[in-house]
Amino acid sequence: MYEARSHPPIPRRRFLRRMVRHAAAALALLAVSLAVGMAGYEHFERLPWRDAFLNSAMLMGGMGPVDAPRTDAGKLFAGLYALYAGLVFLVAAGLLFAPVVHRLMHRFHWEQDR
Repeated sequence: MYEARSHPPIPRRRFLRRMVRHAAAALALLAVSLAVGMAGYEHFERLPWRDAFLNSAMLMGGMGPVDAPRTDAGKLFAGLYALYAGLVFLVAAGLLFAPVVHRLMHRFHWEQDR
């Protein structure tokens, strides 16, 4: 996926395109995760879509739900979704930081080997 250690770092323009692709993948992951959370809150807690969006977005942002779940199924869903949202945050951060960290490390090793 990335250039090998023996190759020079890619030009800035290609690096920016790589960053845009990674950001698009992170945004797609967040959008799909938000849609799953909204669908779950609508199904298990019978919340209108605006309230389902608010609860899902707050969980994905690490704040916690606004409306406390009332049903057993809703409580189970909210707990599992909260765990999932924490993992999605880490994966999205990894997607965004991976090209930057790789470029920094690649430049360091490229200059060290020369």
